[in-house]
Amino acid sequence: MTSAAYTASLPANAGWFARAEAWLDQKGKFAWIAAMILGFILLWPVGLALLFYMIWSKKMFKSSCRKAYNATGFSHMKSSGNSAFDAYKADTLRRLQEEQDNFEDFLKRLRDAKDKAEFDQFMDDRATKGRATGTSVEA
Repeated sequence: MTSAAYTASLPANAGWFARAEAWLDQKGKFAWIAAMILGFILLWPVGLALLFYMIWSKKMFKSSCRKAYNATGFSHMKSSGNSAFDAYKADTLRRLQEEQDNFEDFLKRLRDAKDKAEFDQFMDDRATKGRATGTSVEA
């Protein structure tokens, strides 16, 4: 890839930082690590700043920096060419989605029941305290 290829997607008025970032992204994760190490060697705040930037922008944890943005991310939607497998995959994904929805509904009911039990306990404690002090508490 030529130097013009990685800057083609940048606006014409992109600054040196955007150009440097695009160049490092084009080279990959190891270029970012090398730049960070050089930053530590030359001037430690530069290396520290690069480390924080890499962590903040999640560049350190991606397999390939900007290349991941170019992928569609929907590989599970693509056909494999085998219709029987595609039908099985679609059925399995549908079943897993239904199970996830059912589980989320169960968790919601469980939270609601817990909230109701805690509220009922609060009201019982309040009524007990009211009887102990001689005042009436209406529910």
